[in-house]
Amino acid sequence: MGQITESRRRQIRHKGRMMTLSRSDKSDPVSLIAYSAPPATAALEAGVSVMPFVAETLNDELSAAAYGQPRNMDILTDGGRRYMLTDATAVYDGSEICGWKLFAAGGT
Repeated sequence: MGQITESRRRQIRHKGRMMTLSRSDKSDPVSLIAYSAPPATAALEAGVSVMPFVAETLNDELSAAAYGQPRNMDILTDGGRRYMLTDATAVYDGSEICGWKLFAAGGT
């Protein structure tokens, strides 16, 4: 395990909260710890609804559950709010995937 993985793991476990990721048909739900930064002041003034929801997570929970790669239209649930993934970018530590940056819209 590299330095990037360990640093990311510490940050997400310290600042993150429990969320659930599932396929668009609500199958294969996986509970995971993810971190989403609070919206910036400019975003609040412009209206948060125009800003995408971005969450960073580790690959640990996804690989342990054999979830596979997050994909468009997967559902990310944060508390009572549901978001639909519009993009997912892998975060690498060398040649290994250590986490994901999830971009989502919605919040219903």
